[in-house]
Amino acid sequence: MRTYELLLILNPTLNEDERGAALERINTLLAENTSEVGTVEEWGKRKLAYEIDKMNDGDYVLYEFKAEAANIAEINRVLGIIDAIVRFIIVRRDDK
Repeated sequence: MRTYELLLILNPTLNEDERGAALERINTLLAENTSEVGTVEEWGKRKLAYEIDKMNDGDYVLYEFKAEAANIAEINRVLGIIDAIVRFIIVRRDDK
């Protein structure tokens, strides 16, 4: 098992129900493909460094989880098709 971080940017125009549904789908995805989901930090809306799809702000969420390397490809695939996610990145943490 290795420790990973997932930083994702959600569309800031989502209402509270749509945002909750997207986060629930992500939580379910991580629960199915990981052994343990650690901390979840909701950073809130922040200004983007550059405009993405005519948006200047994004709603940031950071997940820390442990998973097998083979499951990361499936997590990447599913995250890529969730419409509420503007951008995401998964990084392996070697220090934990």
